[in-house]
Amino acid sequence: MSSNLPVSKLSIIIPAYNESETIHLILNKIASQKLINNIDKEIIVVNDCSKDTTKEVIQNYICQNENLNILYLEHELNKGKGAALHTGIKNATGEYLIIQDADMEYDPAEYNDLLNPVINGFADVVYGSRFMGSNPHRVLFFWHTIGNRFLTFLSNVSTNLNLTDMETCYKLFRTDIIQSIDLKENKFGFEPEITAKISRIPKIRIYEVGISYYGRTYDDGKKIGWKDGIRAIFCILKYGFLKL
Repeated sequence: MSSNLPVSKLSIIIPAYNESETIHLILNKIASQKLINNIDKEIIVVNDCSKDTTKEVIQNYICQNENLNILYLEHELNKGKGAALHTGIKNATGEYLIIQDADMEYDPAEYNDLLNPVINGFADVVYGSRFMGSNPHRVLFFWHTIGNRFLTFLSNVSTNLNLTDMETCYKLFRTDIIQSIDLKENKFGFEPEITAKISRIPKIRIYEVGISYYGRTYDDGKKIGWKDGIRAIFCILKYGFLKL
């Protein structure tokens, strides 16, 4: 696993559900970023059966930006964020891929920060941590932060990793590695599942870099809640401790 894979293209996986107000904004930010070493961008948007005008907004955007390499995929039924990620991962053709939420909580200007450990030959997987570094972090919910730290701690106990932010959206993977993993979780259980399963790959090189975080409130449209936390604990037990 320690062999270095040259990077000519980065696949950017965007799961989208009812993101008509922000999807074009995040696409603009992605389009404006110049990746190190002139790495090309492949943008894969997976519309998880949105009930708003997300589909129309994306299709109009593609028509108006034909110079961008955007692949649009959609689910006929709403399956969950994890299922949308599975679809995007399966269709990725870049040597590496990164997960990008369709809202504005995470900044594509930091892609190069996550790519650096890969380009320098150190990493196969890079997590972006909201809990380290000096970048801006919106001050939001105390118990949400405690919940994230607890889930990361529990995940670390089961995997013997020392991550600071297992639940982060920004995860960059070597594509052939993540495409070889049998992923099961269709909703927000994706994070603990993938973390547990990559931790068991022999000689996998996992790095973490500090990122900024422009968090949304529930009034802004944040979708994750306490039930998702309960599911995450279940997934840590299932995939981490029991190694299923």
